[in-house]
Amino acid sequence: MLTFVGLGLYDERSITVEGREALRAADRAFAEFYTSKLVGATVEELESHHDVDIEVRDRAGVEQDPDPILDAAEAGDAVFLTAGDTMVSTTHVDLRLRAHERDIDTRVIHGVTAQSAASGLTGLQNYRFGKATTLPFEYAHGAEGVPDSVVETIRANRERGLHTLVYLDIKAEREEYMTADVAAEQFAAEFGDDLGVVVARAGSPDPLVAADRIDALAQRSFGDPLHLLVIPGDLHHIEADALAALGDAPPELLDPV
Repeated sequence: MLTFVGLGLYDERSITVEGREALRAADRAFAEFYTSKLVGATVEELESHHDVDIEVRDRAGVEQDPDPILDAAEAGDAVFLTAGDTMVSTTHVDLRLRAHERDIDTRVIHGVTAQSAASGLTGLQNYRFGKATTLPFEYAHGAEGVPDSVVETIRANRERGLHTLVYLDIKAEREEYMTADVAAEQFAAEFGDDLGVVVARAGSPDPLVAADRIDALAQRSFGDPLHLLVIPGDLHHIEADALAALGDAPPELLDPV
């Protein structure tokens, strides 16, 4: 059996009860933290809290050489851990399909995701979000500024009145995390006068929500990672009220439909 377990958003306690039970009952535990990570806990703290040994795999060890994971799942019960949810944004459908090709049973135990937290913390309604996108570091895509594909995604969503969740690039192996002010500075050329919403440290004891003009967000500091940026589309009046109350949005930027 191969069980995919989402660890949630922040630390060793963010996992669900069902996920915790599966982890502690497993014969082998594997994890990847190259797509995201729990900034509130180290691997050692995860191991100590759950009384398990965790083998951390890099990208090649998951995508190119998954046989050790699959062999363990074929021989007994193995769990595969990621931050957030293993099948949302950080998706490992390929690994699950490889298991099915070998007639290995699989199951998924979901974790809290940044997507749901962004909606819950800001008051923006989940069904009013369009396609999400990721803003990469400039050096990662080989050019200055925001990639055209990211701008096009935001504009396409806004044409439909939908919000855009922008994931900010991380390089977990180097502990390098794009911050919301850096992202806002990049977006300012295209959307500087528009409303943006920062979500910082979702799932932690001290999450932060800040709503302002994007060029104003570029001048602020939002503390420790991880950060997200939301560029709203049309606002329902309840959403406008939520951004004013929860994110201190300037009234002149709120124009509910």
